[in-house]
Amino acid sequence: MPAAPRTTVRTAVDQDAPGIADVHVQAWREAYAHLLPAAFLASLDPVARTTRWRRVLADPDVTVPVAEQDGTVVGWATAGPGRDEHPVRSRELEGIYVLAAAYGSGAGQMLLDAVLGDVPAYLWVADDNPRAKAFYARNGFRRDGATKTEHLGDNALVAVRMVR
Repeated sequence: MPAAPRTTVRTAVDQDAPGIADVHVQAWREAYAHLLPAAFLASLDPVARTTRWRRVLADPDVTVPVAEQDGTVVGWATAGPGRDEHPVRSRELEGIYVLAAAYGSGAGQMLLDAVLGDVPAYLWVADDNPRAKAFYARNGFRRDGATKTEHLGDNALVAVRMVR
């Protein structure tokens, strides 16, 4: 039986944009298959997301680490100053995604540690995403009662805020 691939985390660079975009699209398809229509998930375009990721990576206020296995990006995270009008903490975990094939490798924890350390922060998570909510709870995040509706194309998704 071959050894599990070693996971490493490093700061993302511009050349990572296509790999991050690929993970973004695939991880959404894996994580949100029970929340969003298959046609919407199939329509997600990694090429279009690559352009967006180049802008994110160029933003000095946003921290972006990537997780790699065998030189391939398998996850990413982003944190910034908070996108809400009145942020409840000075840092927001804007996103963290790991491919299902890398679940259990420690990539998610390594990404969270790299992007936030132990600083106070907040995040928004789909209300019907028990795996993610359990991960955040293990890392000290608690629901604070705030909710919002995110619109993804024609689809509405209820998100809850978690704070630590």
